[in-house]
Amino acid sequence: MLNTTNPNHYTFTTRHIEIGILGGIKMNKLESMRVTLSLKKVKGESILRHSVDLYNDTMIEKFVRKVAERLEIGTSVVRKTLQELTSDLENYRIEQLEKEKVKLATPVGKILSTKEKRAAEKFLKSKDVLKMTNELIGKSGVIGEEVNRLLMYLIFTSRKTSNPLHCISLGSSGVGKTHLQSKVAELIPHENKVEITVLSANAFYYFNRTELQHKLILIEDLDGAESVLYPLRELQSKKRITKTVVHKDRKGSTKTIHLTVEGPVSVAGCTTQESIYEDNSNRSFLLYIDESVEQDKKIMHYQRLLSAGQINKNNELMAARFLRDVQRVLKPIKVVNPYAMYLDLPQSVFKPRRTNAHYLQFIEAVTFYKQYQREEKYNEQTGEAYIETTIEDIKEANELIVEVLLRKSDEITGACRNYLEYLKTYLEQVHQTRFTALEVRRALKVKKTTQWRYHKQLTESYYIRKCKKQKGETTTYYEVTNPNEYKELENTISKALEESILKINRLLDSNRSSVPKRSTAKMERLKETKTAS
Repeated sequence: MLNTTNPNHYTFTTRHIEIGILGGIKMNKLESMRVTLSLKKVKGESILRHSVDLYNDTMIEKFVRKVAERLEIGTSVVRKTLQELTSDLENYRIEQLEKEKVKLATPVGKILSTKEKRAAEKFLKSKDVLKMTNELIGKSGVIGEEVNRLLMYLIFTSRKTSNPLHCISLGSSGVGKTHLQSKVAELIPHENKVEITVLSANAFYYFNRTELQHKLILIEDLDGAESVLYPLRELQSKKRITKTVVHKDRKGSTKTIHLTVEGPVSVAGCTTQESIYEDNSNRSFLLYIDESVEQDKKIMHYQRLLSAGQINKNNELMAARFLRDVQRVLKPIKVVNPYAMYLDLPQSVFKPRRTNAHYLQFIEAVTFYKQYQREEKYNEQTGEAYIETTIEDIKEANELIVEVLLRKSDEITGACRNYLEYLKTYLEQVHQTRFTALEVRRALKVKKTTQWRYHKQLTESYYIRKCKKQKGETTTYYEVTNPNEYKELENTISKALEESILKINRLLDSNRSSVPKRSTAKMERLKETKTAS
């Protein structure tokens, strides 16, 4: 008797009454069933329209009398009809919720053919899989940013692990932060990511309990998601968020319920304001966009080729599709790093506890991506499967992470550091040690207010200082206190990472030398015995 063909106008027909349910029913409030009904007697003309909660007994009794009076029909008939309608609507709602539950539990995505699966697995077994991956990322349309794009891809891949990584892309306005993030995100299957532009403060608490598990959450601009940054941080750190709310049940009793959303998740966002989002930055890898002249040339050259129709977009789509297939064949598996005890970070790194955790997690992400090259082992006590990190994984991770650790060790913000390095390059080109603010502002094309902010930070941190005015000078000159300080910091970090590798190599060599070797004579006797047998 209940017809739900039209989602905005259900119909319910009996021998005596025709009922229309205008706007359907709400699926999220199970404690009530508020509906707008239009009732008409069969072969009658009078119509009654009314909003009513079918779960409210007092309201229903009043409504029954009103319908009976208006349609000139018995109250027992009206009451029985409304009871049948309530029962049918209730069953329909439960049925729809069950279907939705099954739909959410079943991963929606592309099912790989045997050929596609074999091709992806063969690729992951390649010796230079990281190098080949980086080349494919370039072929998919990501121009330049060789280190950042591979770092970002591996961070996005870590969403499948139990300890996912997070990243924030930083740079001035218009340099391509969002473009880089969106292009690399295209290499992740659509069923594994959630893209966000603007969210309300409580939006995260109303996802289904496991809807975000092992998903990549992409935020185009952190400024547009400021209201959800706190629950997002909790989801990153604790891997779950819970909100306690009060609501009334169908009897009118007040109850407290808990809304819980499970992680873990991998979070990526873009911003120009590094200092404002310090709490989020501490939990993330900071990827500074390349703003060099060389990168400008690469992008503009690509834009010209694209405009001239000389870019094969089909090849780009094929590269992106293949990398998505690669993501789909990666299986969740635990990673164990047997060399973790020998990996030390340089003393210069700020907040070493959190940075050390990120460093170890990134090495695990590299191993996880190379899982098809690793022997699967099992824990004797728990039976859990795992793979082990190799020294090659650590070396490759170190090469990629140097810039990240360098930025984490810097006292000044990334934008200010970029300004200082451009300033050093300019002074080297013009063979000067002193400079004026106006001279540099014109050469580097920096706004006066922005330069004032940089100079304030650099002066306070003693990276630059005012020169003493010589006799007759009226202009204020500045000089860089130590032009080589950043290279020295980079060398310190590189040396610390190399020391860890050397330490592991010495350990492996000592283990190999401690294994007793069989004498030559004994080996010969064994050979003779085998030959005779």
